[in-house]
Amino acid sequence: MRKIPILLTLCGWLMAGGAVSTAAGEKMTAPVGGAKSGVFNVLSYGAVADDKTDNTEAFSTCLQAMIGAGGGRMMLPNGVYRGRIIIPGTKNWITIEIAGESEPTPAFGTIGSFPLQSNGTILKCLSESGQSVVSAANTPESLYGGFSGINVVIRNLEVRTYDNPRIGGIDLKHAAQCKLENVFVNTGLYNVQASQPTYGTCGVITPACNNAALTVLRNVVVTGYHTGIQVNEHTDGDNIVVASNVNGLEFLQAHHASRFARVGTYRNTHHITVSGRHGFSIEQMNTEQPGKGQTHAGNAWQTLVSDINDPRNLGIADINYWVVVGNLGAVDQFTKNGGASIRARRIGSVPTAAKNALP
Repeated sequence: MRKIPILLTLCGWLMAGGAVSTAAGEKMTAPVGGAKSGVFNVLSYGAVADDKTDNTEAFSTCLQAMIGAGGGRMMLPNGVYRGRIIIPGTKNWITIEIAGESEPTPAFGTIGSFPLQSNGTILKCLSESGQSVVSAANTPESLYGGFSGINVVIRNLEVRTYDNPRIGGIDLKHAAQCKLENVFVNTGLYNVQASQPTYGTCGVITPACNNAALTVLRNVVVTGYHTGIQVNEHTDGDNIVVASNVNGLEFLQAHHASRFARVGTYRNTHHITVSGRHGFSIEQMNTEQPGKGQTHAGNAWQTLVSDINDPRNLGIADINYWVVVGNLGAVDQFTKNGGASIRARRIGSVPTAAKNALP
């Protein structure tokens, strides 16, 4: 009789989405999903990870259930999912988390040719027009000023489009808040092989100016876009990589400042572009530009034009940098186009305002 309560407890735990270990150490996991657990498995809403099925409708059905429950986690087990995730607007302040099963492999570099793999959780869209692969919708259902009340959290996800993409990766300009962690946004190619982007699309767009003051980026890699990450106010980033984009980071008009810890900028035409008045700091900007023999006709656009592209002198910033040239090593050079109010210093040296400015 003593075994009955234990068995009932175990059954109840499994119904709630628990896992038990077998004698061999393997785990047996019960399906999870629904408002009670707060975890909504996309497979329960008809999604199929076969790299063929358009899962947009299944994702939307799952999101509606999550919003009706006051938020939760959309769980995507490993596999390749075609389609878009379009997060509806809401007047309520809630959190919607989109989470893959495992951390993506951020494949990027400065030389060589390597095929991207299909491991982990990949969200893929090959449409030639329309919304980004993941977006927060601009609807009348808003918290204030065109912002949905949703705090969007995206973890452990690879977002993939195609070479010279006509659509963006993640567009959260209408979300009140966001946190991206362990996210890899790419165009289906190892970045060194990427063609020059000509459609003005962005890998990541953060919540727009006047957002709800919480934008966090951790372990985010973006390759192959016209702009890697569009940075709006209140952005806090660390372990960021932007590689083989026309503009690595683009700082837009902001009332409040942004802060970055370590940023890797590799093979971008302009590592940092400033297009609006923005105060920001970068504690360590680690860069590498192609050296002699490291470009060809197909990727010559990845040759550096400027580390800082701020022709209208809109940026107000402090940057500590370390520059490497391929086949040469560390060098003391840093090129600014404008940027009169951007203080840039090589790690270990005295800050200067106008050193190495373009004519």
